[in-house]
Amino acid sequence: MIVVFGSINLDLTATVERLPSAGETRAGHSFSITPGGKGANQALAARRAGSSVAIYGAVGRDAFADPALALLRKDGVDVSNVRVVDLSTGVALIHVDAQGENAITVVAGANAQASADWVPDAALDTSTIVVMQFEVPLPEVEALTRQAHAAGSRVILNAAPAQRFSAEILRQIDVLIVNEIEAEMLSDALEIAAPPEQFVSQYRTHFGRDAIVSLGPRGLVASSSTAVIAVAAPNVNIVDTVGAGDALVGALAAALDRKTPWMRTL
Repeated sequence: MIVVFGSINLDLTATVERLPSAGETRAGHSFSITPGGKGANQALAARRAGSSVAIYGAVGRDAFADPALALLRKDGVDVSNVRVVDLSTGVALIHVDAQGENAITVVAGANAQASADWVPDAALDTSTIVVMQFEVPLPEVEALTRQAHAAGSRVILNAAPAQRFSAEILRQIDVLIVNEIEAEMLSDALEIAAPPEQFVSQYRTHFGRDAIVSLGPRGLVASSSTAVIAVAAPNVNIVDTVGAGDALVGALAAALDRKTPWMRTL
């Protein structure tokens, strides 16, 4: 069983030839409204990869709430623990260019009220994998990390969007997942090197836990108890990179939920 504690958004996406610069107005090619949010994306990816998934989070009392939950409901993610609060449903304002690169502004809305207290002890045990990100309040992520670790659950933390947090929790999570920018931002605070191969290796040495740095089209690097692993990205036609990192997190969680060995998972 996978428990996801995280954000639920509605994505408002415009496609453009190139991303606008500061102060520039660009004509868009198309516009779409789709469910999103790092928590919801990761829950959906894990569910589509075959796991039973429950998401804990919040939406608002507005017209965006049902569309934001639509794909989760359709694919069988348990949304019974999603609360409705008196704030707007979270939104992401996204530009995607002709190469599939993106620029995103996220407005937290209801996600800012998500609380670790919503996840009961009964949902956490040694058979549970807990997945979290930083689009919900950091103190609540830290609180649930401690709660899940104490219950014997396996914890995956996608430390994104990048922000400073207590290094204490890094000894209570099992897998840290970041991209290159996030690794660089964390490296000074953690007193480890920023280049991806060194980051995962030194992270393992310092904290005794596994780390993954995603490299976009170059794949990823990861630490293990014996080596640094490099995995190439599949050769695909890139349409849109929004949610690609979330798909990685969800698919990894599902593989570990199936008890796939770490080296084979990667």
